[in-house]
Amino acid sequence: MSTDRDAVARALRDVAKFAEVLQPKDVDEPILAPAVAHAVHEWLVEINNATELAAVGIEPRRLALLYGPPGTGKTTLAHHLAARLGLPLVAVQSERLVAKYLGETGQNLGALFDLLRVLEQHCVLLLDEFDAIGQKRMEGDSSAAQERNQALTVLLRRIEGFRGIGMAATNAKSALDSAMWRRFGLQISVALPGDVERFAILRKYAAPFDLHDEAVDMLVTVTCGCSPSLLRQLMEGMKRSLVLAHRLHVDISSPVDVFGRIVASIAPPPEMEQPPLWADTRALGTLTGMDWPPARMDGAA
Repeated sequence: MSTDRDAVARALRDVAKFAEVLQPKDVDEPILAPAVAHAVHEWLVEINNATELAAVGIEPRRLALLYGPPGTGKTTLAHHLAARLGLPLVAVQSERLVAKYLGETGQNLGALFDLLRVLEQHCVLLLDEFDAIGQKRMEGDSSAAQERNQALTVLLRRIEGFRGIGMAATNAKSALDSAMWRRFGLQISVALPGDVERFAILRKYAAPFDLHDEAVDMLVTVTCGCSPSLLRQLMEGMKRSLVLAHRLHVDISSPVDVFGRIVASIAPPPEMEQPPLWADTRALGTLTGMDWPPARMDGAA
């Protein structure tokens, strides 16, 4: 038994060449749309009731593809699911696998999955930025085409043989090879948050500052189209401004001024449609009626 534990510990250490290992204790609770939350809950129930499914001749689905715009929390979702299973998440970074020399990417994939053979019952796998290694086959005889096609063949074969619980995340599902798409028993769309989700995300990242519901509602309206990561940046910018105002020598008496400075220093990624707070100068002015400044829930000044 100790030999098995030692082998798992070595594999977790060695897999760091390709991946970040995220522990259950470090999980950040995601705020999910109802359809996504239901899909995740259903999958967890399947995984935890494999015996009942075996009685009717089926197994729990092992692999899920998470797709959607950048910054929507796909890695956070994967970490959450792993933590619910009491397992670390092995989050593979695709750029650590892709190599410039012919055949080297396939060799890296082989080395990764050799380690995962030891770990597959002791972790949850996430293949992040999956389109970098799971793209459609290229035509032609160029070295680039040969490298991609060979790597794809290796990946298809090794994913097929993987017996653990795994996920892949992509911002570009249309770039994936159709054979790769079919390897996943679930395909879950992790879309930009709606009004309800944005309210919860803004409230979460505003803490320990107590924004009144009406103030959060105003921010919900002007952040339509924002990703969770951009909403987090916005709220962290607000907290920095409020805490460091005396050191920065800036006026924080007006929410329009505070959020105006934040918006000037952060921006949505190019592929994201510009939310109102960035696209329309009038949107900033709607924050004038916000109850301001917010008090701290922890009682600090």
